[in-house]
Amino acid sequence: MRKLHSFSAFLGFIFLLHLVLAVLVDSYDGPLYDYTAHTECKLRPEKPLYNGGILRNRPSILQNTGSSSAAAYSPAFLLRNLTDHTFYSFSSWVKVGGAVSSVVRASLRTESDTHNCIGTVLAKRGCWSFLKGGFFLNSPSNFSILFFQVFDDGDANIAIDSASLQPFTEEEWRVRKRAVTVHVSDKQGGRLEGAVIHVKQISKDFPFGSAIAKTIIGNLPYQDWFVKRFNAAVFENELKWYATEPEPGALNYTTADRMLEFIRANQITARGHNIFWEDPKYTPPWVRNLTGAALQSAVDLRIKGLLSRYRDEFIHWDVSNEMLHFDFYEKGLGGNATLHFYKTAHEIDPLATLFMNEFNVVETCSDVKSTADSYIDRLKELKRNGVSMDGIGLEGHFTVPNPPLIRAILDKLATLDLPVWLTEVDISKALNQETQASYLEAVLREGFSHPAVGGIVLWTALHPNGCYQMCLTDSNFQNLPAGNVVDKLLKEWRTGDIEAKTDDHGSFSFYGFLGEYEVNVKYENRTVTSTFPVSVGDETKHFSIQL
Repeated sequence: MRKLHSFSAFLGFIFLLHLVLAVLVDSYDGPLYDYTAHTECKLRPEKPLYNGGILRNRPSILQNTGSSSAAAYSPAFLLRNLTDHTFYSFSSWVKVGGAVSSVVRASLRTESDTHNCIGTVLAKRGCWSFLKGGFFLNSPSNFSILFFQVFDDGDANIAIDSASLQPFTEEEWRVRKRAVTVHVSDKQGGRLEGAVIHVKQISKDFPFGSAIAKTIIGNLPYQDWFVKRFNAAVFENELKWYATEPEPGALNYTTADRMLEFIRANQITARGHNIFWEDPKYTPPWVRNLTGAALQSAVDLRIKGLLSRYRDEFIHWDVSNEMLHFDFYEKGLGGNATLHFYKTAHEIDPLATLFMNEFNVVETCSDVKSTADSYIDRLKELKRNGVSMDGIGLEGHFTVPNPPLIRAILDKLATLDLPVWLTEVDISKALNQETQASYLEAVLREGFSHPAVGGIVLWTALHPNGCYQMCLTDSNFQNLPAGNVVDKLLKEWRTGDIEAKTDDHGSFSFYGFLGEYEVNVKYENRTVTSTFPVSVGDETKHFSIQL
């Protein structure tokens, strides 16, 4: 990356420009959030989202004029009067010249802060690629600059078109509800006006859970605390190869079996994590010393033994964990090792959804190994080679989350039409507990509200000495600040009991969270009780009941 010149020095260069060309930020009621994203490279850019938003479809106002100050910020937009506590969604079509392809990132500098990465795209020569990202400001900015640079110190010329910047208030950030209309009639189809309706949500249709460890075995207070809150779980370490076979042939599934008994007894959905871990640091030492046929034999025994034992027990398997960052097995077994893992897993446990689980995809866009485009390209490559890859696993180990960036990355991954799960969510222990809780709430709200996200699992297994990064409770199961956030959201994400009367059309409408509902209808001396599901969908859910 070119060394950036000081922001104060640059102000002198652009002062005259911004008097005429600066983009003014207006206060107005904007449209609903647009989940549109693109992954294919196009000959021509599409129209800008929100008709350009506050950029008003202007071209970039700075180009490389030869000045060293301008080059560091070229192309760029000058922005005035950005407001605090506002979500800004940014998008642009990008094309590069020179290199065959380059990772281009967008950044933002204000008077007091620098957002090094608010979005990235793998831009290709000769066609237009779609960058989508955004930012959230904790303090207002009278003057700032949004600019583009090549990630790898390259000198590729960057062209942009159809850029858009759209602000949203916190209230405009959509929640995960669906419109429901209940129709009440008699047996002949006549509408019944004034029927008394009681609606109650009896279950949730969104898996939300946490990692658990062997510490939950026989620990009734821990089990009780967990079951009251969660309907999903993952074993933190107990299925990993180093846990089930620390020495060659010394298989021990006792701990995992007992944890699975707890899962079954409480009807909890469980993910299988993981079959292989590409990071050699977490590969059994005896496996690291194997090569060639010996290594192939060991991995075959591992995958066949594990999945044959737990066939149909886990809804997901993380097959080859963190393959964008590490490649231990492909180095040892060749480029087809990952293909073999996925194909074998699907043959043995065909009903399980096979996931590609990775970190720093949604947490940041500063890791060039795991940008959204890198993830998508790798997944598409595996599927082209016949892999049954049907799940997107985003770990979610955050430090400072950027909600608009999270949403933009989810938008792009959603174009694959595969289930997306946040699989290991926590907030860095470098932050205090109150800050952890605040950031956790932002992440959970973003994940829960996105229509592509099918479930969320926290990485908060409790141990005597604490948790990996973030705990929800203390050792006595008294909530810590993060636990209070979870309880608050669990209550908020459940539709309250509703009592109403049908209108002159014999109908009653409401917005409800996804899940199973019980409806009780009374009209004169007649009463009927029934149930209906509210699942993912943009259209209004209609349910008819007769008396």
